[in-house]
This record gives sequence, structure tokens and C-alpha cells, in this order.
Amino acid sequence: MGYKVAVVGATGNVGRELLQTMYERNFPANEVVALASSRSLGMEISYGDDKRLKVQDLANFDFSGTDIVLSSPGASVSAEFAPKAVAAGAIVVDNTSQFRMDPDVPLVVPEVNREAIAGYSAKGIIANPNCSTIQMLVALKPLHDLAKIKRVVVATYQSVSGSGKDAMDELFNQTRGIFTNKPVEKTKNKFTKQIAFNVIPHIDKFMDDGSTKEEWKMVVETQKILDPDIKLFATCVRVPVFIGHGEAINVEFESPLSEEDARDALKNAPGITVIDHRHDEGYVTPAECAGEDAVFISRLRVDNTVENGLSMWVVSDNLRKGAALNTVQIAEALIEDYLSN
Repeated sequence: MGYKVAVVGATGNVGRELLQTMYERNFPANEVVALASSRSLGMEISYGDDKRLKVQDLANFDFSGTDIVLSSPGASVSAEFAPKAVAAGAIVVDNTSQFRMDPDVPLVVPEVNREAIAGYSAKGIIANPNCSTIQMLVALKPLHDLAKIKRVVVATYQSVSGSGKDAMDELFNQTRGIFTNKPVEKTKNKFTKQIAFNVIPHIDKFMDDGSTKEEWKMVVETQKILDPDIKLFATCVRVPVFIGHGEAINVEFESPLSEEDARDALKNAPGITVIDHRHDEGYVTPAECAGEDAVFISRLRVDNTVENGLSMWVVSDNLRKGAALNTVQIAEALIEDYLSN
């Protein structure tokens, strides 16, 4: 059976990846509609190698007859249009932050809590987690199954594409300006400080306790998806990389877990590739993960500063597994488990 699928936010970084990922995975769609704001009306966008979709205006689109909506337009836009799509009979898989912490909306990483998709019937919406949370939980899940996780300390190194196309343009323009001896300008106002040749320990707005909202997301999303008892402390940093997030993760378990058992579990887990050789180039960096679907794990080692501790380096393409791929995987699981019977 083929489905009518609408992609909301189709002209953005994630929207384009959604369309490409659907095509690559032969998603069971007999009709695909590209939706964006009126500014993009009439633009043509690629769907695979040989097909172009004409962008339609989201504000005037009738969702009647649409089976699944894959949505990544920004939280405020999702807040307005996702309920309209559901009212018209569609199921929405939303990649924004709008519905993630709604107790009636499942928050899903298919390799971690696929069974939670069943909760879609409450509101007709399934939420896709934050990109930094997704890759971390894919790595933590097989370890949590072996020895319950007590505490996590994570430092992220997040690429600028997580803030959209304008942020990528700002990094490019600032870098070019420095090389041509021009003053650095925050032309797109995407960053609070210079991003070229710099790192910024500030993603999203500050909260009352000194954390940023990005750091808060990693805590509450981990507890909703994996285990409410896990304690997590995050420091999220924007780095001058176009695509690919890196994370240095320290994990404390409630019971002993050897490095060998952890390595075997990670190697056998879905969605993970372990590349960990203790010599030059024996690890994966964000530049190497761009365009790849896997979550890559390197630098696995014992952390002797705590009881039952392990440390690892985790990288993934934030536009693919951190956004588009996870969204498509949710839709595929939804079809397989609940819609195809």
C-alpha cells in the first residue's frame, strides 16, 4: 500500500534531507507533497535523482486525504498546523521542539523505544527528539540494557547546521571574511559571538539555573525516552563545523560493566558503527560522518574516576540520524506496526 505524505518545511536543511532519505529508503509513498511558506511558493525541490516537486503554500494546503505528515518547519509553525493536519485525518511526525514534552505525545528513537509509537493515537502526533539527544541515546540504550545507567555527563560539540541554513551561511561568510582580512560580522544574527575559528558554549536561551535550553532538552528527553531515574549533566557547545555533532560522554553504571562487554553490545546494536583503534586516525570525526546514517562510536575506555564508569566519543550527522532519518524511521515503524494491518 502506498501513502500520501506531506513534508512540511521542505525547503529547509532538514526538509531537503527528509525528501532525500525517503527516496533512498524507498519509502512507501504513492504521492509526496512539498510544503513551505508562501516565500517558497512555486519553487522546485528534488525528490531523488529524477523527480522535482513543486513547493506548495502550507498556509493554504488542504490536508484531507493525507496519511502522514513529516514536519520540520519550526516550533511555532508546527503548533499551528500539526493539529490541523491531525483534524484532517493525518498522523504527524514532528521534528520540532513543540510537542516533545507533551505527556500525550510519544517521543521516539526507534532503536531505543519503538514501542512508544503506540501512543500516537492520543493526539495523532509523534515527536522526534533533539538531535544531540538522539545520537546519545542510540549509544546509551544497549549499555543501559546490560548495566543500568546511574549518571551521565556529556559535553557536545554541535555543528552550525543545527541552527539552520542561515547559520551555515554565517560560518561561511565569517570564515571568508577572516581570510580576506575583513571585519567579522554577525550577518545573520544566528550566534551571540563569532563562530568562525571559535567555539560558543551557548545553544538556545539561558534558563534560571544557568543551563541553556539545549542542555535542559538533553536531560528531560533522556528521562522521557530511556529512564526517568537517569541523572544527566550536559554542556552544549556550538563549533565551527558545517555538519555533524560530536559528543564526549561519561557514563556511571549501577553495576560493573567491562569495556569488552560494552564494546560487544555496541557492535551488535542497531544503528551503531564502532570504529575504535588506538592509533592515529583510529576514530571518527564529524567531517567523516557527514552524509552517513550511523551513530559512530570511538574512544571507548574505562573511567577510573568513578565506580563502574565508561567513557566514549560519539559522532553522527545531525541532519540525518539527528533529524531526517529518525523522522523517516518513526514513520516506517508506524506503518509497519500500526497502519499496514
